[in-house]
Parts: sequence; C-alpha cells; structure tokens
Amino acid sequence: MNKRHKSALGIETLDEAGETVKESIDYANTLSGCKYADIRLGLAECKSASSENGTPKGMEEEVKISFGVRLVAGDMPAWGYYGQPLGKADLRRLSKTFRMGINKAHQRALANSRNKAAMKELAPSLSPVRLAPIEVRQDVIPAVYEEDPRGVPLKEVLALAVKITKEMRAVSPCVKFAMISLGTGISRELFQSTEGAKIDQSTALTYAHLYVVAQKGNTIPETFIDHLGEQRGWEITRGKNVYGKSALDFALERTRDTVELTGADFLPSTDEPVVVVTDPNFNALLVHEIIGHPTEADRALKMETSYAGRSWLLRGLTDNELGKRIGSELLTAFSDPGMEGYGYYKYDSEGVPAKRVILIDKGIFKGFMNGRESANIMGMEPNGSMRATECQYMPLVRMTNTVIAAGDRNPEDIIAEVKDGYYVVNNRIPSISESRENFRISAQKVYRIKDGKLVKLYRGGGISADSRDFFMNIAAVGNDFKLFPIPNCGKGQPMQVMKVGNGGPTIRSKARLTGEYK
Repeated sequence: MNKRHKSALGIETLDEAGETVKESIDYANTLSGCKYADIRLGLAECKSASSENGTPKGMEEEVKISFGVRLVAGDMPAWGYYGQPLGKADLRRLSKTFRMGINKAHQRALANSRNKAAMKELAPSLSPVRLAPIEVRQDVIPAVYEEDPRGVPLKEVLALAVKITKEMRAVSPCVKFAMISLGTGISRELFQSTEGAKIDQSTALTYAHLYVVAQKGNTIPETFIDHLGEQRGWEITRGKNVYGKSALDFALERTRDTVELTGADFLPSTDEPVVVVTDPNFNALLVHEIIGHPTEADRALKMETSYAGRSWLLRGLTDNELGKRIGSELLTAFSDPGMEGYGYYKYDSEGVPAKRVILIDKGIFKGFMNGRESANIMGMEPNGSMRATECQYMPLVRMTNTVIAAGDRNPEDIIAEVKDGYYVVNNRIPSISESRENFRISAQKVYRIKDGKLVKLYRGGGISADSRDFFMNIAAVGNDFKLFPIPNCGKGQPMQVMKVGNGGPTIRSKARLTGEYK
C-alpha cells in the first residue's frame, strides 16, 4: 500500500479535477465561432537519484503539473493554443485558470483565422483546419506495474545508483569514469473534448541511464552511453526488461564492452559497399531515423521543413512513394502503440484510439503515422499518433513503437553464410540527410566476418548507405526481434523530448564502412 502525507501531491490529486475540465469544455463550446476544443491536464510524480564513481551525486522527488488547450475557431477555421505549467496553488483555482487559457486560445484562433484569410491570395495552399472524424471514447486506463514506483524509498534509489557505479569502476583500472541516473515514477493525464471524449490515462516509468569512459594507457578514450527502461514499475531494475538483466548487470556488461574496445583498432573505411550484418540494437536507431521520422505525416507534409527537414517518402501529395517498392520483399515495418515498450499507450493526445500502422509491407510503402488534421489532408483515417511530452505542449505526430518486423532466419546462420563482411553491433550516433534519403550511423563495435566467423573487433566506425539501396539489398532477416527504449527523441519548436520504442531483428544487407581514413 502506498502511503503519503495528506498534503502531498500525487496522481490522486486529479480525482476531483474531472468535473472542472468538463465545465471548462462546455464553456469553450459557447465561444463565438468555436468549431472544436480540447483540454489536457496532466500530473507526473517521480523520484530519481544519480551517482558518479561510487559516490552520491544527487537525488530528488518532484511533481510536475501542466495543462494545455487547443481550439479551432474563425470563418476560415484555424488553431489557437495555450498551455502552461501549474503549481500547487493553481489547483485551488483551476476553473479560473482554464477559462483564462481557453480565452487566450480562442483569441489566437480568431487572429490566425483572419491572417490566413488575408494571405490566401498570396498563398493559395492555405486552407481551413479540418479534423478527420473519429470514434469518440470515454475510458479509464490504469498504470501497469508490479512494484509501485510511489512505494520505493528515495534512499533505495540512491543506494542502488551508488552500488552500480562503484562496481562499474571496479571492473578494470581502465575505467576512468562511471555515471548512472536512476528514476521511477507514475503519471496521469485527463483529456476531454467538445465532441464528448473523456479519457483518464495513467502510466508508470522506471529507467536507468548510464555513461562510462575507459582508457588504456595513452590511447584514445572509449566512451559509451546507454539506457534501460520500461513503462512499468521498480521491477525493471531487477531484470524485467528487454535485456532480461538487472540494472547492475546491464551496467557491468556495458562497462566490460567499453573496456574491451579500448584495445581495439579503429575500423577502416571503404569506398564501395560491403556485406554487413546489423544487430537488433543497431537497427533500433536505423528504423528510428530512416523509417520512423520520415513516416510522421507532419514532417512529410513539410510542416517542420525549416527546422528538421522533410521526408524521402513524400515529395508532394501526387509525387510520393505510396504503393511503390522501397525495399526487398523481406522488409516489413510497422508502428504499434499496443506493444509493451516506451511507445505504449491506449489513446493519443487527441483522444484517438491507438492502432498498429503498417508502414512497409514486404518492401511496399503503405502509409504514414498521422493526427486528425494531417489525416484529413492526406485522405486517410486517423491512426492515433499525436503526442506531447507534457500537457503544456502542442501535440505532434510522433512515432510510437516503430520497428522492423521479425523474419524467420536464425541470426547465427545469417552470419555463418557471410564469406567476407562485417557484423555491426549496438547503435551510437546518427548523421542523417535532410530528407533521410541517405544515412551514416555509427556503432559501438564492429566485427570482421571471415568464412562465417567473427575474427576481429573494431571500434570507432559504422555504416553509410542510400536508404533505398540499403533496404533493397536486404537479403536476410532474423527471428530475434527486440524492442528497445529510446528516451530522447527530439522534435518540435519548442523542442519536445519524447520516449519512443524502436527495434527489429538481425538484418543482412550492403553498405559502405565509415571509420578511419588512411
């Protein structure tokens, strides 16, 4: 049983807020020219601690509260938005605060409507905001966990962090720096709209984020950053996660890998493509950058061109890759918020039921993740892909659990069939072209394959390829599917950092090696 002081803020604080949200939505519906409005009210409670080199670095317990209003109004319907963080005192005057936010959003929508109408002659592509219809839902979704994050003492979180970094440093004298941040918490979000939607959704979160530096003698230091996490409770630190390892064992494995790499040669570059086998962890970043972001409809529609680029899959509504082959028949990819992972949810930030979206089916490009507005523009059904980091931010189209589907091959056989090639393991840093039509992604380690065996370890390298060429050259797909937590997917202005899930199986294709030039 979770015990807390009567004055403490927690997700139960929102129990009494539902009626205030409903009254505020009813008020929004009375405003002149209002076509649609929704309100999101969220509260997240979290405790975290960090340690460096076996000593405490910091710990905290925090509660974040915020709300956001979206409203469509005007003769040429346009969006107006307002959002802000809230403090404890604000909870006593929620009705007044909501009305203030609704009025500001309404004023902004009317101003945007007037400005769009005035610019229509100069910019014919400007159009009224129209939202694709959805099935309106009312639902309550509780958080899922075995060990309630709220019942974990903060001292226990700190003690585990200190223990982990102490043992990381003890792995080898080569370990020069070890850091970990541990956190666990629970969040809740209320959503109501003028269409009658009423969603009350809660999720748990537990994570471990580590950083290790190792150096042998006067050689170039080797560094590695990695993340462990699930939308579950404290049991994640005890091994109930994608790696099947406790937070301690995960950190020690990554530390030993980093130490091993300090003695490795740097990977040589190649001018021509070579056979490469990429592991599930590496493919998590590949699918994130080359399939995930390009299949977000707002990016494809050039709504973020000036900041983040466009999509190689859509040049225009009549010039795109829909229904065309972009990969071998072995390539299937999808985005599924129903899978257990960092991209899990039942309803998105527009109250749309989450659903699996087939992005690529046996090499044929099938469609985009979308929101209600972008779905209407593209003539598609909404698929529940709009999310915001916190309620004070505007929802954006975000990938969910976006993955390459498993094949039927044993990954060991995929490697054994290679006469001369390279095995690329664990992702590090992406360098992506503006429309994601080509990429360069570095790996933690790369092994040379000779006659089906791993014969030499390299560091400081990765692969580079044209996106379509890489997908078309896929010759084998493994049955070892894994879904990894990605904690830091950035998008939007202002920047929103979102948790997503990415992954896939082992894949064999062709790419150029990137590394040391001689």
